[in-house]
Amino acid sequence: MIQKIGQIMLYVTNQDEAVLFWTEKVGFTVLSEEDNGQGMKWIEIAPSKDAETSFVLHDKELVAKMEPSLNLKNPSILFYSKDLDELYKKLLDQHITVGEIVTLPSGRVFNFADQEDNYFAVVEKQN
Repeated sequence: MIQKIGQIMLYVTNQDEAVLFWTEKVGFTVLSEEDNGQGMKWIEIAPSKDAETSFVLHDKELVAKMEPSLNLKNPSILFYSKDLDELYKKLLDQHITVGEIVTLPSGRVFNFADQEDNYFAVVEKQN
């Protein structure tokens, strides 16, 4: 039985730029960085050190060579934020592409893009 989501693998064109985007602009933390010494490197990041779920940033080109049939598109990811307005302003201040805040039946939500134009959504949720 699956108990929780542990890691989400994101395939990126430039791992160093992706780490800078997620840590310096969005405020994530690097949890670990691994390098097998043969060109395979991955970086685990999360919103905080005690987050239950993390991202693992993989080199898209290298993974494509190892597994040509693997779908390397990013999944649709929805983040939760207790203070949507504060996060929205922070991302704008970091010159991140941010969509308008809209109100849906599920609550207020907006989207933003990373340095490779992958889009992510954020919904206001108090718990």
